[in-house]
Amino acid sequence: MADASVRTPLLGHISRQPIRDPLVRNLWSDVGLIAQIGVASLVIIVWVSVFLRPLILFSGHPLAQSLGVLALTQAILILQPTHEADQKRVGQRSHALLNLTSFVFFVTGVSIIEVNKFRSSGPHWHSVHGVLGIILSICLLLQYLVGVTMWAVPKLYGGTDNARAIWKYHRATGYIIYSGLLATIFSALWTDYNKNVLGIKWWYILVPVLAAFVSVNFRINLAKFGLSGNKVQTRQGEQAE
Repeated sequence: MADASVRTPLLGHISRQPIRDPLVRNLWSDVGLIAQIGVASLVIIVWVSVFLRPLILFSGHPLAQSLGVLALTQAILILQPTHEADQKRVGQRSHALLNLTSFVFFVTGVSIIEVNKFRSSGPHWHSVHGVLGIILSICLLLQYLVGVTMWAVPKLYGGTDNARAIWKYHRATGYIIYSGLLATIFSALWTDYNKNVLGIKWWYILVPVLAAFVSVNFRINLAKFGLSGNKVQTRQGEQAE
């Protein structure tokens, strides 16, 4: 029998979704519901704050970015966990579609800010938020490219086995990037736009950001990073996600 420790997530034991349950239950099962409440609260706070002020071109930036984080959260939760081969395939497709959705939102948000900077001849990257934003944008683009090519064109990595071998690194960087995005959102509270226009207080955002961060990372399975002994095998002999 496999060591039970491999089923233990990063921050302790929680119940796992039964194998036969619909994959969509991953979005709210266990502490997933807390993550959903956190990210939904974040989106609501941003959208209400924006629409209570006169709308300008820049208004589209926080609107699009908040939706990008919402979609990215779903992309992560949907794979926590997958078990059997059919469930894995559905999970991979859902993960890819949700990541594509988040990518569209993020590109929209970045494009809006670049157009606004060009029109106003404003300086680039003059704040912590701006610096984090450009760094995370580059990391996200690379993460999307690696994820899509590993799934769709594994021969670029020397075959399916090689692509699977580096999947844990893709997964690890995904969690790091997600955490970085939440930090980037929090840093936006000290930008000129928030201080002069939106006026969102830091404590409004702190709890939703922490709820999303802790809940998503709570469900990390250390075995997927090769840190907890033997792999867990399902009835079909496949490793649980």
